[in-house]
Amino acid sequence: MESTRVDDFSKQKTAFTSTIKSSMLADDSKSVSLESENGRLEELGYKPVFKREFSTWATFSFAFSISGLFATVMTTFSYPLVAGGAPSAVWCWIIAGAGCMCIALAVAELVSAYPTSGGLYFTCKDLVPKKYMPAVSWVVGWLNLLGQAAGVSSTDWSCAQMLLSAISIGSDFSYVPTNKHVVGVMAAVIVFHGLINSLSTRWLDRITRFYAAFHLAVLIACVVCLLAKCKDFNSASFVFADVNPSSGWTPRGFSFLFGFLSVAWCMTDYDATAHIAEEIENAAVLAPRAIAIALSLTYVLGAGFNIVLAFTMGNNVTAILNTASGQPVAQIFSNVLGKTGAVCFTVLGFIILNFTGITAIQANARTIWAFSRDDLLPFSKYWYKINKTTTTPLVAVWLNVVFCIALNLIGLGSLETIEAIFSVCAIALDWSYVLPIACKLIFGKRLGYKPGPWNLGRFSVFIGAYAVLWTAFVSVIFLMPTMRPVTAKNMNYACVVLFVVLLFSLIYWYSGANKRYVGPRVNIVTLDPISDDPFKMK
Repeated sequence: MESTRVDDFSKQKTAFTSTIKSSMLADDSKSVSLESENGRLEELGYKPVFKREFSTWATFSFAFSISGLFATVMTTFSYPLVAGGAPSAVWCWIIAGAGCMCIALAVAELVSAYPTSGGLYFTCKDLVPKKYMPAVSWVVGWLNLLGQAAGVSSTDWSCAQMLLSAISIGSDFSYVPTNKHVVGVMAAVIVFHGLINSLSTRWLDRITRFYAAFHLAVLIACVVCLLAKCKDFNSASFVFADVNPSSGWTPRGFSFLFGFLSVAWCMTDYDATAHIAEEIENAAVLAPRAIAIALSLTYVLGAGFNIVLAFTMGNNVTAILNTASGQPVAQIFSNVLGKTGAVCFTVLGFIILNFTGITAIQANARTIWAFSRDDLLPFSKYWYKINKTTTTPLVAVWLNVVFCIALNLIGLGSLETIEAIFSVCAIALDWSYVLPIACKLIFGKRLGYKPGPWNLGRFSVFIGAYAVLWTAFVSVIFLMPTMRPVTAKNMNYACVVLFVVLLFSLIYWYSGANKRYVGPRVNIVTLDPISDDPFKMK
């Protein structure tokens, strides 16, 4: 008996020792991997300051969350309906989605080669001739910052609209939301998102990782319910062929093109995952892979969701557009699913859009921090700070919160200008991507560009060129008024917002920034943003 106990103890000891050794080897392997990634970051010229705590699934979930597919289709479905009815919603998604996919894949390739918080802005350092690099990176940086800020503002404005729409439906439309109500709820929502982003990266990882599964479950449940409960489906001709615009533009084919805006706002901010690259394990592979998979899934599922909405929406487009709730898709839910189903899915859309707002602020805060690291912004030394407790850029988070609330206050006086922010988000972000993509195509080989471990291979040139041409084409459409005759009320003020921000950046450039700004900085690997001042360096 004693001998048996000794043998059992020896076996347990051996098994325990083996487990400990395996764990140590795994930890050593992870440590080597982190050292390799941090070494790559130092090669690019930056000291690692973030903790790499974003897992593989959380990275994908983050990339998928930035589109907010179910909710963003809900908030922008009116654009294609006005532009050409159901066919515009379906075909614009398929056509524009292909162009957006090319931009996303070209962005992912550059993210793999340059996995830093600066995103595509940082690539200008190696993809633009030295003589022009500061000016080009300055424009790319400001466009990216404008696009992300517009994305946060429009997302949280839509959050507020969606919540109030659910209340309106629940009251049998006796309550009609006003702009003042939307502004108040919007401010509360942005502050809530700021509080979530005040947590550490580890907590943000835990929150984000559940998003993708939740989003997919809601989307599938909604599609099943719509198909099961709809009693009178539209014809295939109504869905795919009968283009009936109510925009006032002629010919009908031109009006049809304004439906692209819905897709461009949903499938954008591709480099958001890049801005958290310094917090991702194996960022050079996982970040671009997450972008590619998440956007591919968004493209396919988005096309399916739009087709289902087109078949189940009924044939009275005018009534859907003029709904008292302010949300055409919420009205479709109400018509097909009844009050309870409509309130349920509208609230679920509100929850999903909150995830989008949280991830958008997280990405934009890292952008502000990275741009401040390079002295791109006014008072950069104040924004380039990392909180000692959370090891995240809290100052940048709350700067983002305050700025986006201030931007949305425009809605108190002009709803049309707020709607222009949707357009500005797509235009500014896409141009901040295609400028580096174009520079890679033109100067990459001459300047010694080396692709990262995730790349497009022989398809890189074709996909990159199509991304540039597509962006040039749709930008013209997004800057035009979507309704005719054009009045002060329905004017597309996207061009005004874009002009004002670019004018400010130009004035700031010639007021002295051009003398101290040298583009994305390097050789600051010894600096600690918690205590050191990078702006004392030359």
